[in-house]
Amino acid sequence: MRNLLRLCPLLLAAVLLFGTDPAFAGNRVALVIANSAYQHAPSLANPVNDGAVMAKTLKEAGFNSVDFRHDLSALDTRRVLREFADATRNADIAVVYYAGHGIEVEGSNYLIPVDAKLERDTDVYDEALSLDRVLVAVEPAKQLRLVILDACRDNPFGKTMKRTVAARGIGRGLAQVEPTSPNTLIAYSAKAGFTAQDGDGANSPFTVALSKHLTTPGLDVRRAFGFVRDDVLKSTGNKQEPFVYGSLGGEDVPLVPVKVTAAATVAPAPNPQADIRRDYELALQVGNKAAWAAFLAQHPDGFYASLAKLQVEKIGAEQAHAAATEKAKQAEAERDRLAALGAQKDAQAKAAADAKAAEQAQLAAQKAKEQAQQQAAAAEQQRVNLAAAAPSAAPASTASPAGTNVATLTPATAPADLSRSVQTELGRVGCFSGAADGTWSTSSQRSLSQFNRYAGTKLDVKVASTDALDAVKAKPSRVCPLVCEHGFKADGDKCTKIVCREGYAVNDDNECEKKRAAKPAKPATAKRDDGDERPARQRPQAGGAAGGYGAAAGIAAAAGAGRAAGGGQVICNSTGCRPVSRGCHLEYRGGGGPGNDANAEVCR
Repeated sequence: MRNLLRLCPLLLAAVLLFGTDPAFAGNRVALVIANSAYQHAPSLANPVNDGAVMAKTLKEAGFNSVDFRHDLSALDTRRVLREFADATRNADIAVVYYAGHGIEVEGSNYLIPVDAKLERDTDVYDEALSLDRVLVAVEPAKQLRLVILDACRDNPFGKTMKRTVAARGIGRGLAQVEPTSPNTLIAYSAKAGFTAQDGDGANSPFTVALSKHLTTPGLDVRRAFGFVRDDVLKSTGNKQEPFVYGSLGGEDVPLVPVKVTAAATVAPAPNPQADIRRDYELALQVGNKAAWAAFLAQHPDGFYASLAKLQVEKIGAEQAHAAATEKAKQAEAERDRLAALGAQKDAQAKAAADAKAAEQAQLAAQKAKEQAQQQAAAAEQQRVNLAAAAPSAAPASTASPAGTNVATLTPATAPADLSRSVQTELGRVGCFSGAADGTWSTSSQRSLSQFNRYAGTKLDVKVASTDALDAVKAKPSRVCPLVCEHGFKADGDKCTKIVCREGYAVNDDNECEKKRAAKPAKPATAKRDDGDERPARQRPQAGGAAGGYGAAAGIAAAAGAGRAAGGGQVICNSTGCRPVSRGCHLEYRGGGGPGNDANAEVCR
């Protein structure tokens, strides 16, 4: 027995020298697919370069098998996935990396081969490969199933394909997924519903960060993706955020294990703070109240406990805001219903008061949510900064068993700064023309409403929020159309005055139109003097009457002559016309003509 005990140190040293890899790092296989040369869409510059970098990274990390394929047709992709599924049957870790175009249709994600046409939305089912097909290929792996998609680009097929059903949705980027198989992670180069950048270099920012962190020996794959996220956010100015879906157990799962050597015979002293930090990061990854409650039950005090409480407050504020928003909608609907039914004024007044109170509660909840989000973001940023400055050191605040008052941290973004940032971004995309003064006025609200209209978003316009800032930042170019005043036209991003050549002027349609000649003024005409004009017209008729051409003409002429002489009745017959004697008057007897006077002079 004593001899056996003397041999134990020798046996331990032999194990440390020759037993290098832990059991979970057994057989590791990888498939890398990169599509650049699309036949029916513009070619992509980076995917093949990105695929080559990832294949090299995985090979240098000691993977047992790394199969690198590029520019695959649909048939070739199916064949390669079938062969890779055979290789994963005996694997502990299986990794698939895909770079190229992807598309989301009706909430499902598809990888697009280089020969796809996608003329109609239903062609995606025949010409593309679903993400579920890739998950089937990695499913036999025992320890870890990892699918990495650098396919969140702005897809040209979605803009040109015909819609067979108007309601069929085709989204930007890729849709959120929830893997059903255990020990499965799906990593996107950008958050669901957002697009990723290819970058200015030969490789995308996402692939550059992956090659730097993913195969770090001994680094848990979840923490590796956390470092990838931080690098991509920094390199893209917070415009692109990688995201990981799925979950693993409590044990660390590195893609590359740490090789134990003789120099490692002295075990490092345990670091309780590192364990707390790891538990905190796992709870942050899950991000719900249950996860934070479990963390606080295990670690009720200290720096990370204070951070966790802020995260719980943020979730509570978000839930309260959602409930207040729903209550406000119901109150408005009830008010409108009573108004439409013509209910009594008291009932309508009560419904209106309830709606107003619900709206005020919604605004208060929105402000509380924004404040909680800002405080949580500020605390998280300080944690990241502390970890970057001294990764192995515990935060100074943990020295106090009572914990740190994280509420004293200065928020990363004050409300005025947040409003100013949103105004600046709205101006960049052409929706805001005022000064970015940090005051969220009615003009700022109208600008955000314009953004909602043209970007298809449903952001709350009453306050400047981080959600609004992220949504506007995600737009690389102008969103709202340039609107110019009358007499000006859009010239790029500016309004220039319309100048017409001589003789032309700008009309109501902002077009140059020939000026019309001014109409000459109408000359003023004097009113006719019936007293002066009538005798002139009657002179010929009077002559006719004198010649025996009818009594009517003679009567008219005599009447005219009588009026000219001073008035009174005139009697006319074949012998001529004379004034009616004083005290007499004319009576009509009928007839008329030669030898038959129509009027008779009657005297009294």
